This record gives sequence, structure tokens and C-alpha cells, in this order.
Amino acid sequence: MNNSSRTSASNTTTKPSPAVTPLRVLVIGGTLFIGKRLVAELLKEGHAVTVLHRTPKHDLGKRVESLMGDRNDAEQVRKAIDGRRFDVVFDNVYDWERGTTAAQVEGTARACGDRLVRYIFMSSVAAYGDGLNHYEDDALAPDDHANPYTRNKAMSERALFRMHQRTGFPAVTFRPPFIYGPENPFYREQFFWDRMRVNRPIIVPGDGGRLMQFVYVKDLVAAMMRAMSDSAAVGQSFNVANERPVTQLEFVHALAKAANKNARIARVMRERIIESGGNAMREPAYFGIYLDLPPITEAVGKVKRVLKVPLTALDEGLAETYRWYLKNHKPQTIKEDFEDRLIALANSVSD
Repeated sequence: MNNSSRTSASNTTTKPSPAVTPLRVLVIGGTLFIGKRLVAELLKEGHAVTVLHRTPKHDLGKRVESLMGDRNDAEQVRKAIDGRRFDVVFDNVYDWERGTTAAQVEGTARACGDRLVRYIFMSSVAAYGDGLNHYEDDALAPDDHANPYTRNKAMSERALFRMHQRTGFPAVTFRPPFIYGPENPFYREQFFWDRMRVNRPIIVPGDGGRLMQFVYVKDLVAAMMRAMSDSAAVGQSFNVANERPVTQLEFVHALAKAANKNARIARVMRERIIESGGNAMREPAYFGIYLDLPPITEAVGKVKRVLKVPLTALDEGLAETYRWYLKNHKPQTIKEDFEDRLIALANSVSD
């Protein structure tokens, strides 16, 4: 997707935004990547914001009320919000260590009461299971899918939409792919820029042709904010991503362009990487954290058509992210011995 997909403010007459009715908003998981940006946007619009998380404090400022509780425990959620009424709930949290099941999501949803205007749930493109160019009405992964994350996300969506069908529960779900942008807590964009800045080769698995799809965190939050007020969102799921998937090799070159660097590429067979101890999910990483996965891609016409969300071109989003990186990134130790062993297995290293 090129930059013409976005409307330049300098070429249009900006209309005043309509007045926003302040709402009481609960953000489950508001202290990290998506949640922090979401809370900031909610405060800008004048909403009363509360976050529910597992620690007693947060760094979101005095205007944000803090509730402590485990979102996997419906009784804890019930006790934490006892006596409070919320208009909107954003459910952003997945417990990567224990998993968050459909029963736990449904328990949280019911604990929030029956007077909600919206319950906005963060699902994932992984809910489709596998495959390319998915539309929102495509079947989700089955209940017995082997991957627990995929299974839990798909089953959680089904549970929420059953509630919607039976009682009108105002559920909305989002299915983003890889999320990128300023303050990304995963070692992804920074992984590559750390290496490019010291002229280390970037290890690309196989031929680099595996497809990936990304969404800029600002676009995702913008869509969530629109869903909060647009009645057409109720009972709907939304894909939200860059319109055009890219190959792994294209992604590396886009990162290099954002940093004004040359990407030195070392292609290594994926089998040799795994045999050498490389791990797609955690250290020792060879292509960022959680990025070298079987491709799942999606179509994004619905989020543009229904929620009127303009989508940021990947080059534009990465350029903005790189500016943030230069000012804010914390140095990470590069496992040079491990990477050098992999680079030695490459047929060649090229720009």
C-alpha cells in the first residue's frame, strides 16, 4: 500500500470533530503497548478511564483509576469492579504463561454487568488458524486446534458472539496480525535496527519469501476508538492491518529504508537454523521474537468501509517508529556467537 491511501491534512479542509460524550471506560490490560496508547487516546477525548491489571500501581497518571485483579479469575474481576458501572470495556489481555480460555473471557464479560454499551475484545489473525486473505466471515479455527493461543482466541470470539446473539451483548472483536510501532515491548523492529546500525548481517530464513502482515499500533487503536462509538460495530469482527502483506525479505528492506541503512542479508535454511538452536518464539532469536511463523493474512476492506479508519503505509509507520527508536530504545545484547554460527551456514551474504 502506498501513501496515497492516506489523506493529507494539508490538502483538505478539516471539519471540527463532533462533541464526544464522556463515557466510563474499563481497560483490562492498559499498562503496555496497545493499552498505553489506548488509555492516552481515551483521556484526550475526556473519558473516565480505569485500568484492571495484576499489579498495585501503574504509570498512566493520576487521572487513571487503578484496579488490581487477575483477568483469568472472574471472581477477582467481580470483586475488583464491585460497585462500579462501566459503559465500555476493552479486553486486551492474554496470559501467555497460562493461556486465557473462552470460559475465562466469558466470565469476565459477564462480571462487567448487563448495561454495557460495548465490550471490545482483542482477538488475533491467529484465530483463523491458517491460510491467506481471510475475510471476517471466514470460519475460525476449530475448538480442537493444536495451538492453544489460536484455539483460545477462536473459542473466545465464538463465546462472545453467542452472548450477542442470545442477549444482545454488545461485543466487538478485532483480529490484528503482527503489531508494530513506538513502545513495542516485543524485540521485533529493534531487533533488526540494532544489527543494521552496527552493520551486522540480517539472518533471513530460507528464501525470505514467507508472507507477513502488520498493523501500525496507532491504526489499531484508532479502530478500537471508532468501534466504541459507532453503532454499526456491535456484533461485528474486524480485520485491521496493512492492506498488502509483505515477504520477510521485503520487511527487512523496509526496516532498512526507515533507518537509511543497507541491509546485509544472510539466507540460511530454516531447518539449519532450528538444528542450531534457533527459536521463533524466544531467545536465541534469529528473526526477531515471534515473527518467523507460518503465514496467515487477511483482507481489510471492512474496517475501512464500516469504521472509516485510514490505514498507515508500512514505510510511513516504520519511519515514525524508527524516530521513536532513536530517542528511546534500550540497548540489547546481541548473541554474536550464535548468529555468527548461523551466518557461516549461509551460501553468501549480500546487500
